[in-house]
Amino acid sequence: MNPATPSTSPLPLWKRICDTTGLPVCRDAELFIKLNAVCAVVFLLVGGIGALLLALTRWQTVHLLPVEWFYRIVTLHGLNMLIFWILFFEVAILYFAGTTLLNARLYSRKVAWVAFGMMLVGALLVDVVILVGQADVMMTSYLPLLAHPLFYLGIILVAVGTLTGVFNYFATIWQAKRQRTYEGSVPLVVFGATAAAIIAVVTLLHGAIVMIPTFLHSLGLIAQPDPIWYRLIWWGLGHQSQQVNVCAMVSCWYLIGNITTGAKALNETVCRGAFVLYILFINLASAHHLLVDPGVSATWKIWNTSYAMYLAVLASMIHGFTVPASIEVAMRNKGYTKGLFGWLTNAPWQNPAFSGSFLSMCIFGFIGGITGVTLGTQQINIIAHNTLRITGHFHATVVGGTTLAFMALTYYVVPLLFRKDFIFRPLARIQPYLFAGGILLLSLGMSFAGSLGVARRSWDIEATGSVHGPSAHLFLAVLGLGGILAFASLLLFVLLTVGTLLFGKSNVGRAMVDWGTPKTLSDAGGHGHGGEVVSGGARAVSPSGEAAHDTRGTLVLALVFLASFAVYYFANWKALADVWPVR
Repeated sequence: MNPATPSTSPLPLWKRICDTTGLPVCRDAELFIKLNAVCAVVFLLVGGIGALLLALTRWQTVHLLPVEWFYRIVTLHGLNMLIFWILFFEVAILYFAGTTLLNARLYSRKVAWVAFGMMLVGALLVDVVILVGQADVMMTSYLPLLAHPLFYLGIILVAVGTLTGVFNYFATIWQAKRQRTYEGSVPLVVFGATAAAIIAVVTLLHGAIVMIPTFLHSLGLIAQPDPIWYRLIWWGLGHQSQQVNVCAMVSCWYLIGNITTGAKALNETVCRGAFVLYILFINLASAHHLLVDPGVSATWKIWNTSYAMYLAVLASMIHGFTVPASIEVAMRNKGYTKGLFGWLTNAPWQNPAFSGSFLSMCIFGFIGGITGVTLGTQQINIIAHNTLRITGHFHATVVGGTTLAFMALTYYVVPLLFRKDFIFRPLARIQPYLFAGGILLLSLGMSFAGSLGVARRSWDIEATGSVHGPSAHLFLAVLGLGGILAFASLLLFVLLTVGTLLFGKSNVGRAMVDWGTPKTLSDAGGHGHGGEVVSGGARAVSPSGEAAHDTRGTLVLALVFLASFAVYYFANWKALADVWPVR
C-alpha cells in the first residue's frame, strides 16, 4: 500500500484522511468500528475458552468437564462464537464499508450508540444467565427445553440491536447516494457487505418471530409454542446467520486481495450476480437440519436439499474461482509468470492478512464446502446428521473460513483505524498458520470420529458401554489436539491485538509498516497491476496497458477441487449403499 498524498484542501471536521491508503475515514464511524471490533474480540476469547474446554471433554481420555458443565459450555461456546463474535465484527465491517469506501459520513451517531448498547447488554445478559446455570439448553434451545426469561431477552436485544446497526448502514449508503459522494455503482466490497446486510435482516426477523413468543412463554404469559414450528423458524435464524458470515467473509477476501496484491475482480458483474444468488437462495441450505422432522413434506426436503440449494453453491464456486484468479492475474501482471504456480509461490505469504485470507478460502472450499454440499443432500444426511461429521463441517466453514478471514482483516484494521503498528510481528506472521492447522486437525478429527458413529452432543461416548473402538478414540484425540492448537493461536491473536492497542508504536502522520507487498518485476512489460486504493471509490487502479487474463494456475486448482468433491461425494453414496445392502 502506498502512502497517501497530502491534500491541500481543508477537510470537514467529521473526517480524516488515512495516512497509508489516502482513503477518507469518518470519525464517528471510526469510533463505532473500534467499539464493535474490540467487543467482537472479547467474545471471541470467551467462545475460544469454551471451545478448549469442550475439546478436552470430547477427547475421551481427558474427559474434562462434568456432564452439567459440558452442556452449559456448549451453550456458551455456540452463542459467543457463532453469534456474538461474528455479529459485532460484521457491524464493524458494515460501518467501514458504508463510510470509508463511499467517502460518506455515518448516518447517525445516536442510532449507532443505541445499536451498540443493545447488542452489548444483550450479549452480556446471555452469558451471565448461562454461567449461573439458568440456560443449559445449548445454542438451539429447542422447546420444550426452557431457559430463564433473561436468556431469551438477551438474544432479542442482540437481534434488535444488530437490526438497528444494519438500518444505520442502509441509511448511510442511501445518504451517500443522495449526496453523490461516489461515482457509478458501489464498489464490489460494499455490494457484498450490502448482500450480507440484506440476509441479516431476514435472519434476525426469523429470530424475532421465534424468540419473542418463547420469551413470553418463559414468563408464563402464553402457552408453549409448537416445537416443530419452533425448529422450522429457528433454523431460519440459526443456519442463515452463518450465511451472513459467508457474504462478509467473501467481501473480506476481495478487499484483502486488493490491499495485499492489487487484485481486482475479473468480472464484477458476475461477482455481483453471485452475491444476488446468495440473497435469493442461501437460506434453503437450512433445510438439512429438518430432514428427519415430520412437520415438512418429503417434496419440500428433496427440493431444498437437492436442487434449489445448488444455486447458492454456484455463487460460492464463482467466488471461489474469481478471488484466486484475480490474485493470479495481479501477480502475473507484476511479472511473476513462471510456470503454473509462480504467481502463488511468490505471493506475500509472510503477510498475515494475505496468508489468513488465502488459508480461509482453502479451508472453507476444500473442507467446509465439499462436506457441506454432500452432507446437505437429503439421502446422505440421514447417515451423518446426528454425528460429529456435521460439527466437523461447520467448524471448517464458520471457524476455518469466517473467523480466520476476520482475523486476517484485523491485521489491517488495527494499523489503519487504531493507528498502531503491530507488536511482535514475527509471531503475527505465523499466527494464521497455527490457527489454520489447529482448525484442520479439529475439523478432520470431528469428521472421521463422526464417520465412526460418534454422536454430536454426547457428553460420554462410553456411557452405555464400550461401543466405539480405538479408531474413534484416536480421532477424538486428534480433535482435542486440534482444539489446543487452535485455542493457543487464538490466544496469541488476542494478545497481539490487545498488546498492539496498549503498546504498539503510533503511525499517526505516516504510513503503517508494510507487511510485505510483492514488487513489480522489471520484466513485467509495463503491465504492473498497481492496485492502489483511491479516495472516494476504493477501486483498484487499472493496469497500465492491456494484459491477458492468464488464470491457468487457478483453473488447475479448480479442477483439483472438483475432483476432490467428486471423490468425496460418491464415497458417501457408497457409504449410504452399505447401510442397506442388496441381497
